[in-house]
Amino acid sequence: MITKHRIWGLLLACLLCSTPVMAQQGISAVTVSTNPDGTQDYSMTLQALFIMTALSLIPAFIMMMTSFTRIIVVLSILRQAIGLQQSPSNQILIGVSLFLSMFIMAPVFEQVNERALQPYLDEQMTSKEAFDQAKEPMRAFMLSQTRVKDLETFVRIAGDEDKYDDPSQVPLTILIPSFVTSELKTAFQIGFMLFIPFLIIDLVVASILMAMGMMMLSPMIVSLPFKLMLFVLVDGWNLIFGTLATSFGMGV
Repeated sequence: MITKHRIWGLLLACLLCSTPVMAQQGISAVTVSTNPDGTQDYSMTLQALFIMTALSLIPAFIMMMTSFTRIIVVLSILRQAIGLQQSPSNQILIGVSLFLSMFIMAPVFEQVNERALQPYLDEQMTSKEAFDQAKEPMRAFMLSQTRVKDLETFVRIAGDEDKYDDPSQVPLTILIPSFVTSELKTAFQIGFMLFIPFLIIDLVVASILMAMGMMMLSPMIVSLPFKLMLFVLVDGWNLIFGTLATSFGMGV
């Protein structure tokens, strides 16, 4: 049985299979040719070179087509709002964002596994058919999180205003940038709401220090313990992760 974590790799495989060249079966990585004098020359096929080049796009596909973008932006803004520069570190934030994204995207990946990956592994469909089946759950997820205004903007930029009667007909080349734009806007909205209570603490501490004539003392040094105490008392991490999960429609 294929686990949920292994389904991440299907995304790149399906995108590669979308091209006619990659849909062919039995691509040979290295071609061996024998010369008249008995020596052999080795050459790499263009298909294999294309696959190796496309592997570098895996991080972009993971970040731009899942919930990862919203989560990492919100956590980065939260760290800035508290006033911490290096804690949690970037590695921790990325790791938390990655595994939280896997949790949020699990229902989508389950559909991809059932509709595309398992039938393809059982040789019940071709790679092109598997791609067509796999992109539908991803398309449905991105459409559910994409604002109509952002989608219309990129459709207008592409010059296809009268080409699509329904959002489900929009190709991935237009849907993905629209989805990313909506994710960034939502992340900044959540980040703004997180910034307000910590900003109030900074203003209160700065006013008190100014009234006491302690202008040489940085308000950030004094307010940091109070912001940490507030975040711990309200069980901040639980609230943040719960809010991020429910913002994608989980638990509704």
